[in-house]
Amino acid sequence: MARLIGIDIGTTSTIGILVESGGAVLATASRPVDLRSPHPGWAEEDPEQWWNNTVAILRDMLAASPGPVAAIGVTGMVPAVVLRGGAGALLRPSIQQSDGRTSVEVEEIRAEVDEAAFIARTGNGVNQQLVAPKLRWLRRHEPDVFARIATIRGSYDDIAWRLCGAASLERNWALEAGFLDLAADGIADDLVALGGVSRDLLPPLRAPHEVIGGVTAEVASLTGLALGTPVVAGCADHVASAFVAGVTAPGDLLIKFGGAGDVLLATRSPSPDPRLFLDFHLVPGLFLPNGCMATSGAVLNWVAREWGGGLSHAQLDALAAGVTPGAEGLLMLPYFLGEKTPLHDPHARGTLIGLGLHHGMAHVWRAALEAVCFGFRHHLEVLHELGHGATRVIASDGGAGSLVWMQIAADVLGLPIQLLQGHPGSCLGAAYVAGVGVGAFEDWNAIGRFVTPAGRVEPDPAAVARYDAIHPLWRESYERLKPLFPKLAAVT
Repeated sequence: MARLIGIDIGTTSTIGILVESGGAVLATASRPVDLRSPHPGWAEEDPEQWWNNTVAILRDMLAASPGPVAAIGVTGMVPAVVLRGGAGALLRPSIQQSDGRTSVEVEEIRAEVDEAAFIARTGNGVNQQLVAPKLRWLRRHEPDVFARIATIRGSYDDIAWRLCGAASLERNWALEAGFLDLAADGIADDLVALGGVSRDLLPPLRAPHEVIGGVTAEVASLTGLALGTPVVAGCADHVASAFVAGVTAPGDLLIKFGGAGDVLLATRSPSPDPRLFLDFHLVPGLFLPNGCMATSGAVLNWVAREWGGGLSHAQLDALAAGVTPGAEGLLMLPYFLGEKTPLHDPHARGTLIGLGLHHGMAHVWRAALEAVCFGFRHHLEVLHELGHGATRVIASDGGAGSLVWMQIAADVLGLPIQLLQGHPGSCLGAAYVAGVGVGAFEDWNAIGRFVTPAGRVEPDPAAVARYDAIHPLWRESYERLKPLFPKLAAVT
């Protein structure tokens, strides 16, 4: 049996897993990550913290389960932007995929291109997820940094480079960055030029399971890994998570209840649409049209920290369980960092609507739980418009452990929610990809040996009917407030 390692460079933590190819999890470890927002809408992290976490995690896992490692893979946030100068010097904190500072630059690019043609060509719309607007922002606001850029890459690409010294870009980073021409299946010079840079600042494209190099002597000394241990290019965290959860056939839908909220549907066709993102599935021939809400669990963390009076999430869930669906007329818009899909509105803000003196903490907490699920339903409506239906809904990440939240999700969506047992997250996907890269797995069909289904949450018909009536009002709330948000930002 081959021993394989996966590292997940996540928004709130770095997580590692050491597995045996037969299906056993041998060790796990994690370290927290600091997400910084020094200005409204900004989202930045320190790649040095990611690397220090990675080294510590590798040490911990190899101490807990000594032995040779066949390969290592890295997954992470996409398309986070890491900029390095000469000799690999880090130029500034990463600009995260949830960053919302580039509204001006997005509009500039939108005015310069035929957006319909851009979407058809790249699979993604002109929005703040793209890397070109971020590069334009840097050229305008941090020209000294922009002038020293020698390499541009993503979160997991950067850690893979630190491990083996070989620079690469995984295909989904290039796709979500807006630099990949779908028909040509390669990076296009003119798309890169929209960011004011040249193609030579981007490393070569690699498939997720492609071995790009071996662990260096320095890293071997730091971590305990053997010199030359194969390192694969890695993969996007949400793609890895969907694969591990069992999204392997058309119609399989994953909802991730993490710090952000992801919705991913396996399809046979790409169906580019400006409201959504598009990724390649790990399984050849499949695509993953998907969406990402900028905040999901992060909203709950904020409510608990600022208003919860020291109560845990479980205690707040117990209070919310006693409140009727709809939180007695209280609605929340969960746009605390603006919103990514399907709105692509950096000006949107978190909002409570309908507050009365009869409302208490239980109502606010339930409104927050419902708000995230309303956002997921909005995505399903968009996918339905594109001709894609969900035949199976799977829930994952930390929030899936809340049965109160899962019941709300089943009721808001009107669909059963399949829970999972033993889903360690995207890090397992990275380990599996590494295994494919070195032949430890013959194909993509053995992932089921690691994760098994748990219970299934069925929708309650009465609650479904109530949410069917409330959801259009929730959608209308944003549309009515949409013109107000940028005016509020302008005067403050």
